Amino acid sequence: MGCLDLDAAAGADLLLEFPYDTPLHIVKRFRRSALLDIDPGLSQAWISKGRKRLTPHDVYFTTGETVGQAGTRIPDLGLNWIYTPPCVALDWWPRHEAKTKAPFTTVAHWYAGGWLEDDAHAHLDDKRSGFLPFVEMASLTDHPLELALDLKPGDEQWCMLEDRGWRVVDAHTVAATPWDYQHYIQDSFGEFSCAKPACLKLENAWVSNRTLCYLASGKPAVVQHTGPSQFLPDSAGLFRFRDLKQAAQFVEKAVIDYKNQCKLARALAEEYFDARNVVGVLLERALS
Repeated sequence: MGCLDLDAAAGADLLLEFPYDTPLHIVKRFRRSALLDIDPGLSQAWISKGRKRLTPHDVYFTTGETVGQAGTRIPDLGLNWIYTPPCVALDWWPRHEAKTKAPFTTVAHWYAGGWLEDDAHAHLDDKRSGFLPFVEMASLTDHPLELALDLKPGDEQWCMLEDRGWRVVDAHTVAATPWDYQHYIQDSFGEFSCAKPACLKLENAWVSNRTLCYLASGKPAVVQHTGPSQFLPDSAGLFRFRDLKQAAQFVEKAVIDYKNQCKLARALAEEYFDARNVVGVLLERALS
């Protein structure tokens, strides 16, 4: 199957896109247009400082639950932001039982990320910066923790993590294809991951689509708290920790209550993140 050219595509009922700066003359070719913001908080901060240009659309969606809400730290740019949760195709991510001593895992780019600026400082916004405050975590649990990273064996950061008790594997090996990625997640005990600093600073209540793949597979996810939510639990299938001590406690709880937490994880994915429901609601709102 090939791609439609612009003339053919412009006959669609809706242009739904991720880029913020698609040329206006292209956007105007469509009867309706909607932007889906997948970098909540960062996008608005960059645009407000003139670092990115935002092309006007009819509707603006965001995966950040607090964007546009009262008391948020995120500029709304004078726009009406509609929250839509990220989603997962549940039929493609069925429950899958892991071995008892399978590790908690995550898949990440260690260094990839930009900078977040406030009035006084610029903050590096990458996974490394998110994980370093929790680098001793592997020594606080008897259950193995493994990171699939875009590093090579012998890299200084790889060795540093191993010295502190983490297992480290090459992400390009274990997640080279979509099927490898799925097998890696589904063979895991659960997820343990830290968020990029911007999510904490901006409190966007973001949850990653990678985490949804763990939840859909019936894997408890122990991830960093990214802000107040109307529906995300803090310790039921999805655990949202605020500090190192709580992270260790949540891993222990997930291990002790594993079968129940697996059920809660899948139920959470089914209730809130089912792609059929999420996309259906999004399209209805975009076209109304």
